[in-house]
Amino acid sequence: MATISKGQSNWANASARGKARKAALIDDTRMRQLLQQSPDSIAASIAEFGYRDELDEYADKLSGVDLVEAALNHNMDRDLNQVLGFCQGHLKGLVSIYVERFTYQKLKTALRAIRSGVSLEIVSSQVLPEQNEANRPWLELVNDSETLQDAVSALEGTQFERALTDLDGNDDLMAFEDALDRHYYSSATKKLREGTTRHPMLLRYLRTEIDHRNVINLFRALKQEMPAERRSELMITGGRAITSTFLRQAAEAENEEALLEILRRAPGFDDSGFDEALIESKERGTLDPIVNLLNTQRLDLLNRMNSLNPLSAFPLIYYIESKVLEVQNLRLLVRGKAVGLSDDVIEAHMGL
Repeated sequence: MATISKGQSNWANASARGKARKAALIDDTRMRQLLQQSPDSIAASIAEFGYRDELDEYADKLSGVDLVEAALNHNMDRDLNQVLGFCQGHLKGLVSIYVERFTYQKLKTALRAIRSGVSLEIVSSQVLPEQNEANRPWLELVNDSETLQDAVSALEGTQFERALTDLDGNDDLMAFEDALDRHYYSSATKKLREGTTRHPMLLRYLRTEIDHRNVINLFRALKQEMPAERRSELMITGGRAITSTFLRQAAEAENEEALLEILRRAPGFDDSGFDEALIESKERGTLDPIVNLLNTQRLDLLNRMNSLNPLSAFPLIYYIESKVLEVQNLRLLVRGKAVGLSDDVIEAHMGL
């Protein structure tokens, strides 16, 4: 069982609350029922699943897909704050390490807006709505920055400046996003290896996440016909099953079948379901089947860790990941309906 003795942590109470929240999420059956509804009905239905306050908050300024997306994002931010709010001591430190990724995501959203030259008015009304307090630091960054280098200067003294310090003069948005991803995982895994937040099991999970991020990046880079050198640059170090040696070999693979064969030789790589996912990916022309397979593997791993360690950070992290999946699926649902995709296509993207 994971260590539970450090600090004045409320393991039992927080774990119970995390499990209760997990049980209240929208299950696959109800998600498929939403899939049968019209776009207008979907918004009314998800209000009953815990999103009413946020939908009401934005209803006077937004409508349709924009309304639902703003409500979903705001609800997710509010939920994360609530979860951190009822964690204490060592437990809060562990969950905070995991939740910090969402701050990095906010920064990447702000950088995309800056790079695209989107006006602050549009950003504050549609991309990072100002009603959400979690967006305010990033709106200030957008307001104060005309270029990515301006943003780096504005981030001086923060952990993000350290992440972007090697990008002086660079205007490549992907390079900025890759640097932030590498910095998050490097920082998070270091915290989990040493000091008061040392936690081998959570470290194992994050290292599995790194493996999966690398696998997705490799398949995506092949699809985009990137040269081997650029594919190698995309890799995040610190994975569990796929060592640097295998990553170098994988980056040089000439096609998806060769890439999968190299990954299979990596000790500990779980290739179950990959043949079917790769066939489906080629038939549909999307990486969604591979992404969904890896998501399922991670949720299964989290569920096992959660079951084996009921008084730990895992019930909270399992809930957060499940909540993220719910929000992603609802976003795909309303977007798909808005552009007229068939229910079968939307369901396939959602990975139900």
